[in-house]
Amino acid sequence: FTQVFGLSSVAQVVLGKGNSGQYLSINIAFGIGVTLGVYAAGGVSGAHLNAAITITQWALGNISGATLVAYIIGQFLGSFMGAATVFALYYDAIYHYANGSLTVSGPTATAMIFSTYPAPTVSLEGAFFTEFMATVMLILGILVIHDEKNNAAIKGAQPMLVGLLVMGIGLGMGLNTGYAINPSRDLPPRIFTAIAGWGLAVFSTDHSWWWVPVAAPVLGSLFGVFLYKLCIDFHNQPGHKTEDEKEQADVEQS
Repeated sequence: FTQVFGLSSVAQVVLGKGNSGQYLSINIAFGIGVTLGVYAAGGVSGAHLNAAITITQWALGNISGATLVAYIIGQFLGSFMGAATVFALYYDAIYHYANGSLTVSGPTATAMIFSTYPAPTVSLEGAFFTEFMATVMLILGILVIHDEKNNAAIKGAQPMLVGLLVMGIGLGMGLNTGYAINPSRDLPPRIFTAIAGWGLAVFSTDHSWWWVPVAAPVLGSLFGVFLYKLCIDFHNQPGHKTEDEKEQADVEQS
């Protein structure tokens, strides 16, 4: 869901030359895709759609090493197939737009439909920091939405809120890097484009940018969890009643 909705919206904006959508439509489509993905996979895996978050869950001891490998393989296969689906969907339009050639850079570049590439004005360090901080915001938001010891959202609304969270990150932090915030969103489509005709330039361009949307989200997710535990979770232990619990206790006593 996530990749087909998200990547197809990018394809429509790029190939339609701005006449069939704008940057906002990409953010909305990715938000819808994430929402549907969480609804679809929530009961199966707890909606592990992001390798950075899966690695963080493993580092915290919440899942085993075997589960980690299984989830990441599933994420990568799904993402790869999503990229292949969008390529098939827009095959004719891609070749028409690019005059029969598949390029990573230049006026008819199409590789950015499938994976992220940094803006020309941002340094590699700046791009890394952007991906790092955007993922910190992602994991903080997810923890806020799901933390039962805090003011967690009702279960049925959580996928929609996560989708809105991703859309908000895109609206506010997408300029520098296109907000990959997920190795599973970025690396498998990049591998697909290398195979499908864009070649190894998808890995070497922009100072070998490809590793940034893999490493920065992992580090950002780990740091975000540490920050949440330090600033919120540590002060909200099970022994501490929330305001709703206190009100309920007062009602019962009355």
